[in-house]
Amino acid sequence: MNSSKTYQLYHIAQIVGGTLVGDDDFQIDRLSIDSRTLVLASKTLFFALVGERHNGHDYIHDLYDKGIRAFVVSESVDYSNFEDCNFIVVADTLNALQRLSAHHRKNFTYPVIAITGSNGKTIVKEWLYQVLSPHYRIVRSPKSYNSQVGVPISVWQMNSEDELAIFEAGISKPCEMDKLEKIIQATGGVFTHLGAAHRENFEDTKALLDEKLKLFASCEWIVYCDDDTSVSDAIKERYAKSKELLNWSRKSDASLRILSEKVDNGKIELKAIYNGEEKMILLPFIDKASIENAISCWLTCLHLGLSDEHIYKGFCDLQAVAMRMEIKEGQNNCLLINDFYNSDLGSLAIALDLMNQHGKERKKTVILSDIFQSGLQPEDLYAQVSELLILNEIDKIVGIGVDIASQAKRFQCESIFYPTTETFLKLIDTNLFKNEIILIRGARDFRFERISSALQYKAHRTILEVNLTAMVHNLNYFRSLLQPNTKLMVMVKAFSYGSGSTEIANLLQYHHVDYLAVAIADEGVDLRTNGISTPIVVMNPELHSFETMIDYNLEPEIYSLSVLKSFESILKKSGLKNYPIHLKLDTGMYRMGFVIHELDELISYLKDNSYFHIRSVFSHLAGSDEEIHDDYTESQIDKFEEWSRKICTAFSYKIDRHILNTSGIERFPNAQFEMVRLGIGLYGVSATKQNMLMNVSSLKTTISQIKWVEKDQTVGYSRKGKLDKKSRIGIIPIGYADGFNRKLSNGVGQVLVNGKLVSVVGNVCMDMCMIDLTDVEAKEGDSVIIFGDDYSLIRIAEKLDTIPYEILTTVSRRVKRIYFQE
Repeated sequence: MNSSKTYQLYHIAQIVGGTLVGDDDFQIDRLSIDSRTLVLASKTLFFALVGERHNGHDYIHDLYDKGIRAFVVSESVDYSNFEDCNFIVVADTLNALQRLSAHHRKNFTYPVIAITGSNGKTIVKEWLYQVLSPHYRIVRSPKSYNSQVGVPISVWQMNSEDELAIFEAGISKPCEMDKLEKIIQATGGVFTHLGAAHRENFEDTKALLDEKLKLFASCEWIVYCDDDTSVSDAIKERYAKSKELLNWSRKSDASLRILSEKVDNGKIELKAIYNGEEKMILLPFIDKASIENAISCWLTCLHLGLSDEHIYKGFCDLQAVAMRMEIKEGQNNCLLINDFYNSDLGSLAIALDLMNQHGKERKKTVILSDIFQSGLQPEDLYAQVSELLILNEIDKIVGIGVDIASQAKRFQCESIFYPTTETFLKLIDTNLFKNEIILIRGARDFRFERISSALQYKAHRTILEVNLTAMVHNLNYFRSLLQPNTKLMVMVKAFSYGSGSTEIANLLQYHHVDYLAVAIADEGVDLRTNGISTPIVVMNPELHSFETMIDYNLEPEIYSLSVLKSFESILKKSGLKNYPIHLKLDTGMYRMGFVIHELDELISYLKDNSYFHIRSVFSHLAGSDEEIHDDYTESQIDKFEEWSRKICTAFSYKIDRHILNTSGIERFPNAQFEMVRLGIGLYGVSATKQNMLMNVSSLKTTISQIKWVEKDQTVGYSRKGKLDKKSRIGIIPIGYADGFNRKLSNGVGQVLVNGKLVSVVGNVCMDMCMIDLTDVEAKEGDSVIIFGDDYSLIRIAEKLDTIPYEILTTVSRRVKRIYFQE
């Protein structure tokens, strides 16, 4: 992220309390914390941040090769390895980043609005930007940059040409907001909503609220909803004597009193009283959360003095905020990343980072519109865009817009330009895009959703949405339970529990898991042919697949001497030695694996056998998810400890051990050994800590048709769905061939339509089923949630007397997977 202000390194060293080794006069105007999103290396200062599972110091050599010559470090570095390089040595690199950003903030006197709350921060920030940007030059947080790292990076973007700043701030632990408040130093604040997010790290909800309200310490005014008495009372108690409190309410007198809310044709008309005058806005959203977020924005705009005319137009034109980047299947084996309505330079780097996660085996293409309101001259702006594309090894750019076309000579990769989206759509031949990953990214005015529609594979209307952000959250949660040196194997068998094997494996490889595990060799081959290089274990190897496993560098589970000898015969033919294997011990599951009386013979066979290298020894817990089985689980762990020690001490090299599965990781932390295996927990299901995980998968479809059916008529095959009243029946294109179990027929199953649960009518068909919409406002084309954030797959599993694994793994491959990152 860049600033218009240039700093000399000696000055930065003074600001952050560090020691400079290098050139006092070396100048920078950019900060970086991520080697993957680097722009203009020559003027960048890299902060080597240290976290529980990452260390920026590990990337200094790579960044030096890319041209960075200035680093802030907290660990020892051999300076002789870096010619003409500069280092600022500090005790804590994150603290240094925050101190530098706080200092930078003091250079500016224009208004700064700070937004906090449990939900809605990004929406309020972006909607304020949409309404106010025609009238102010605004700097704002990119995406959801609201953390201890994101806030200083956001504030660093402030420059003298701006007229207003809008930043969001989020916390997850006590004592974090003090640091963010000192960085932002807001003149005005907006509190959105108090919910349960991050509640687990606080004594109670009041403690969470008190921490959030610290953000407003330097504010002159605060916007909030008076109808939430817990929030209202806390704000008044803390700030009534020192701030101008601007509240809104549906129930009582307030700065903005809502008089009426009238819904018509998907829009809502709001009337209110402000300073004794009646005001009105029209919103293109009718859900409760959007209305409340919009009212907070409305009050903020009124306080800033925006005219009624400009407010009315701004709110009429509000657009949904692109909170996520969607990954969809395109035509001709293309993969599309939809990042509509984002066109700023900072978040382009974020989108390219996601592109790199999934584009290893495909040509990389970017479709990009003009970038508005950057504060830079076109030649400088697109020079930076070009450098970013070079850094990320982009093969082709399709530029749309007059400004980007005028800078065509700055792009070194293959390029083609069009003046408008309409021209592109009229002239383009979609067959020209083949085996590519395509980032589609444009300013709102260009309406790039039309480009995505033209390039997208026309698929079955039933889809499985996979939230990659939620998956990373779950991964990091389980990593937080591990000792620093404990390795992590992640299960991606059965099409990654229905989520899609290659896409999930790409994500896990990007986040440096130690091992992937598949059930059969063919699953591993699929990953290898799609560019996955992480070590892969085949948990159920078949004898006929051994040669294939060797060809694709897959490592087998060995569970018997006969399997071991069969694999050895293949290795002898191949001439390979020291091939990695994983020994399975049966400590009480009574499936596959060696038992105690076989160990001496196993060790004897492997001792001094040059064909094998034992990579790990492992076992499987039978009942780690249920407390009733804890004694049995402990006995399995004790057996494993004893048996695995017997094997490990017989060999001179190090052998990893692992027995814990998802529930084992959560419930038996003392049995981590050298590695653990994460399975269903990655996908958002926990037997003990469900509240700590995020839902990953959402199965959705749409209403194909709606019809009234008279009383006493029957619906569906075998006439099982007899109606006891005249009913409004919806037909949805999902059936048992898609994974919607036939046992959900005749009222057993329910789906979510416009926030309400409705029952299945009649028998589930192969490709469709029928639902009762009599008591629900719905129309053809409306979305239907089979399971997701608001209707858990766990509830469906309970109805079917099964486990969530089965629900996920039976979602048919004909159901298209759509991946998105928030």
